This record gives sequence, structure tokens and C-alpha cells, in this order.
Amino acid sequence: MCDVCSKSFRYKNGLKHHVSVHSEERPYVCDVCDKSFMLLIFLKEHQHVHSGERPYSCDVCGKSFKKRGFVKAHQRIHPGERPYSCDVCGKSFKKRGFVKAHQRIHPGELPYSCGICNKSFTRQDNVKVHQLIHTGDLPFACVECNKSFKQLGQLKVHQRIHTGERPYSCDVCGKSFKRGDDLKVHQRIHTGDLPYACLECNKSFRHSGKLKLHQRIHTGERPYSCDVCGKSFKQGGDLKVHQCIHTGDLPYACLECNKSFRRSENLKLHLHMHSGERPHSCDVCGESFKQLPHLKTHLLIHSEERRYTCGVCHTSFRQPQALKVHQRTHTEGRTYTLMCVINHFLTNLF
Repeated sequence: MCDVCSKSFRYKNGLKHHVSVHSEERPYVCDVCDKSFMLLIFLKEHQHVHSGERPYSCDVCGKSFKKRGFVKAHQRIHPGERPYSCDVCGKSFKKRGFVKAHQRIHPGELPYSCGICNKSFTRQDNVKVHQLIHTGDLPFACVECNKSFKQLGQLKVHQRIHTGERPYSCDVCGKSFKRGDDLKVHQRIHTGDLPYACLECNKSFRHSGKLKLHQRIHTGERPYSCDVCGKSFKQGGDLKVHQCIHTGDLPYACLECNKSFRRSENLKLHLHMHSGERPHSCDVCGESFKQLPHLKTHLLIHSEERRYTCGVCHTSFRQPQALKVHQRTHTEGRTYTLMCVINHFLTNLF
């Protein structure tokens, strides 16, 4: 039994190792960086940082680690084991530290704050990442394209763009993802879960980020502003696309015809022209389309709903294109002529 804290041990060696916790003595020193440790085993594990050696490997997937504890934490990924659960909401986690950080959500506890702007966080490591906003530091750089990141985890996810690795796959439809969080959000498509609800209008979302964006509709907040023309946006991505207007940048280029675009989504749509792919099909008649908006417009043919109404003669149409064609009968000086009557008759007939 320990004389300081009364903790008891089964073996004498365990007690010897434990006693060093209460002592300030760190007799084992690294000959590379002079960092000192209480136990020899801690020094040996630390030296793997300098040597690059990863002697501990997962017997399921073969991934190797510098520390034995890292292997144990990693192995919980494979069976889906989450042994630590929150006693308030029951949510389970792979690591005890994750539970402690999570539990601060319930009482609203934010014990760690930024010394520059006083923003508060549930975890100390979140403060460190946040402070990089003020310093501008991006310490983790990609060796392929030199793009830099605030966090090592962000760099690892980015590198999968170059490697094509998608280690997280859906067990329902087989779709794979670069990030585990993206898989979780995707799986809600199958389960129908919409866990993030707006308190203003009760609209629900699969992703917390989508809820934050939606809430700006109610608040009118547009936190991202252009430093050239002052135009503001709800999303940072929209600001980046907008700034291309001033710089002339078209960063997304087609490898087939070299046509360039401001948005990656526009490039993806354009690529369907070369591939001939029509991924969006109508479940009523089977007709397929290159773009989802085209499918949505097409579905109005099968619907009895006529949501597009002429402001002059109040004739209603299923599709916006039909309304535009109809409105020309008014703008060309034939305000409710025989052509308008024929249009009204035909749209109600079919």
C-alpha cells in the first residue's frame, strides 16, 4: 500500500512504479532532447519519437504505433467497442477523456478560455487549436501540395485526397468516406435521424454545421465579408467563391477540355457532359438527368401542383420554364390575348 495516497497494489513492482508519481524525481533523461521521465519504460517509449520506430502494431489491421496505449485505444475501432458512457445522456465513447470533455456539455461548463478573445471551450486542446486563428500558424504541411493546416488530424484527412484512401465505409450501402464523422452523418440517411433541431422553426438537420448555417436565416448573420467590395456571406466557402470574381481565379479545371470553374460542384456537373453519366433518375417514369435540380423540375410533370403563377392573368404552371414562356405573351404587348387563353386551356388540359 502507498504511504502517501493509500492506493494498494497486487505486486511489489507496481507499488515501486507508483511511488514515483508522488516524487519530483525524474532520473531517466533522453540523450536527444533532454526530456526527463519518472520511469525507464516512459523514456523508452519517448525515444520512439526520435527514432520513428513503431514497435506496437494492431493485430487486426496491422497499423503500428509508438506507444502500447495507442494500440489499445485504436483497437476499439474494430469491434466498435465504446466502454466509457455518459451517465447523463448515455452516449458512449472509446476513451475516458472523451467522456469527461463531453459531460461539460450538459451543465454548460467551459473551463478553458482563450487569453486573447476570452472564447471558452470544454477542452484545453481546443483552446490551443483556436489560438492558431490569432497567430495565423499552420504548422502541419502536406508534402504533396504544400497546403498547411492547424491540426495534424486535418492534414491526415487532406492527404487522403492524394492517396485516394477512404477507410470508413457504410455497412448498409457500401459508400466509403475519408472521415469517420462523414460516415456518421451519412448513416443518418438510412436511419432517418435528424438530431439537430432549430429552436425557431423546428426544422431538423443531420449535421450540426447545417443547423448553424440555417440559424443565420433567423438571425440575419453574415459573418464572412469581402475585403474588396464589402459584400457579406453566411458561409466561408461562399466568400472564397465570391473573391474569385475579383481575382479572376478559376481553380477547378476539367482535365478533358481545360474549361475552368469557380466552384468544385460546377466542375462535377460539367464532367457529366464528358462521361454521359445521368445519376439522377425519376422513380415514376425512369427518365434520368445529369443534375438534381433538373430532376426536381421534371418531377413537377407528375405532380398536380402548380406552384408557378402568372402575376398578370393568374394562370398557374407546373414548371418555371412554362411560366417564363407564358409571360412573354404579356411583355410583347398582348396582355390577355387569344394566345394567353390558349395557354391557359392547354395547361389545365394536360
